[in-house]
Amino acid sequence: MTELDLLYSEVEEDLRSAVRAVLADRCPPQAVLARCEGPEPYDTGLWRVLAEEVGVAGLPVPEALGGAGASLRESAVVLEELGRACAPTAFLGSAVLATTVLLAADASAELTALAAGERTATLVVALPTAPEAPFPLGVRATGTGELTGTVAWVADTPAVGLLIVPADGPAGPGLYAVEAAEATLTPRGSLDLTRPLADVCLTGAPGRLLIGPDRAEAVLRQALLTGAALLCSEQLGLAEWCLATTVAYLRERRQFGRVVGSFQALKHRLADLWLDIAGARAAARAAADALASGASDAAILVAVAASHCSDTAVRAAEEAVQLHGGIGMTWEHPVHLYLKRAKADQLALGTPGRHRAALAALVDLPAPGAVATPRVPHV
Repeated sequence: MTELDLLYSEVEEDLRSAVRAVLADRCPPQAVLARCEGPEPYDTGLWRVLAEEVGVAGLPVPEALGGAGASLRESAVVLEELGRACAPTAFLGSAVLATTVLLAADASAELTALAAGERTATLVVALPTAPEAPFPLGVRATGTGELTGTVAWVADTPAVGLLIVPADGPAGPGLYAVEAAEATLTPRGSLDLTRPLADVCLTGAPGRLLIGPDRAEAVLRQALLTGAALLCSEQLGLAEWCLATTVAYLRERRQFGRVVGSFQALKHRLADLWLDIAGARAAARAAADALASGASDAAILVAVAASHCSDTAVRAAEEAVQLHGGIGMTWEHPVHLYLKRAKADQLALGTPGRHRAALAALVDLPAPGAVATPRVPHV
């Protein structure tokens, strides 16, 4: 069993403070609401500040390429704050999913551009794709690197410059770099207005092979596993915002001559939610630490965290909507954005049920109704 470090280091807390300060200044809830109603759901100005002034875009990128040379623990802290603000940025797609593939490919030029905030990238897979899913075969590659096919429900495509495309080539599966200008991006309706989705269509688009058949499946699986692990931190930050905002509201709202939060039934609901969030924090930190340290049981910890944090975030958002009463149901209050982000995150990179099934397989736990193989005692 891996010895885990769940505590936040001084560096991580400093990073959190820097990101939180930027988000408080440039990404208050009312600004997110207003942006979602406009033609540009992503805040490119916010991303530029986070990337160029705070350096979040290149956290795991080596210092020699302009990055911070940090571990995934620091990226997890950033996602906590982005989730807490329900921020409309491309961090998950660019700085986590695409960067994981580019690091495995030693793509120096692309990593340098991403770390500098000069461009963003995204991994061209359907957002619900789970880490253990089969290699996608929706895009075909010719021997000269021309790609044709369509992938639906791709996240973080607005203003994207580089596409990382899994494709099936003559020699087998591969991961290709394609300029976004060579593709047709068609926006799709999305429940989460802060993370829009699009269909990516390639018609003979020129691509550069990053990783060949010998490692393509393993690298893609690792990228999706990393994304699923760090998404838990986003869900944690989201759940913590919902609880804190609800508690603050119930301490002020009065009904029947009393502060609403003084009712025992509501106290119990909030206490139960606090316990769930405390468990989610431990699970998310364990998953991030296991991946950062290369622990052998990282996949198990990610499955535990992904199945727990998804449900906790949804429950926190649902409680926030209900306990805010009528105002929580209106477009003027941002809590509904958090509920939609939580529900969309619950389907992203594997549903809780999918992660529980993966966990059962990893720990050799038979499915309900299955006959367990009898253990033969040692003699």
